[in-house]
Amino acid sequence: MSDPHTPFTADDRTRARIDTTKPHSARFWNYFVGGKDHYEVDRKIGDEIKEIFPGLIDVAVTSRLFLGRAVRHLAGEVGIRQFLDIGTGLPTADNTHQVAQRVAPDARIAYVDNDPVVLAHASALLTSTPEGMTTYLDADLYDPDAVLEAAAGTLDLSGPVALVILNTLGHVADYDQARDLVRRLLDGLPPGSHLVISDGTATSEGMIAASEAYNASGAVPYHVRSIGEIAGFFDGLDLVDPGIVEVPEWRPDALGPSDPATAAVDAYCGVGRKP
Repeated sequence: MSDPHTPFTADDRTRARIDTTKPHSARFWNYFVGGKDHYEVDRKIGDEIKEIFPGLIDVAVTSRLFLGRAVRHLAGEVGIRQFLDIGTGLPTADNTHQVAQRVAPDARIAYVDNDPVVLAHASALLTSTPEGMTTYLDADLYDPDAVLEAAAGTLDLSGPVALVILNTLGHVADYDQARDLVRRLLDGLPPGSHLVISDGTATSEGMIAASEAYNASGAVPYHVRSIGEIAGFFDGLDLVDPGIVEVPEWRPDALGPSDPATAAVDAYCGVGRKP
């Protein structure tokens, strides 16, 4: 495992795996949240989708804000000191480790992704307070046992862990398989652990059309689901108030003074505690 205080540099083999001829979800999302790590092919489909459904920008922005509120709640009010963030995506402002370690400098964060695009930018994630630790793990959501085994090098899996999976599960086409992957990850975590999920939902014609346009672009498909399916990921957990809600409605009183007020979005979220 790499030293959490040593920047990671992608090698030529990693960069060679990056396909710049097709849109990519991490780069596409990075474009929507105002980042700089994207290519013309990502901007092209992004601009097309803005024409079809400009509300997807609000989904991207509010999802990042939800992440901040959820992590602050867990690190602050709940006292969680360990975070397993799967489907990390490209670094932007206020990543999980930055939010958590502002609240609790001794927090430990393990990021997990197996995407060469993200791997090439992993050095931006491998920063930490002296008291805490941040690592990047090259592992696959489809192999929960390997994810947990790798995470055990950074996290104490005998103590509560916050499992964070934002805007990632839609890549798993089969819903039952997606639920099983989440369940297997939670099975490896002790009581008192929490699950944090947000994802786009098929709750408007615009969102469905945007999803269809993205999937037709040659990118790895992403499947938006029903509200009930998002709720199903939390079966067996104790939902944290206010339950399964639109992303801006999860504890909006915790928004920062500079955070934009947002109307309804086609994305739902929740936080649940493992009893």
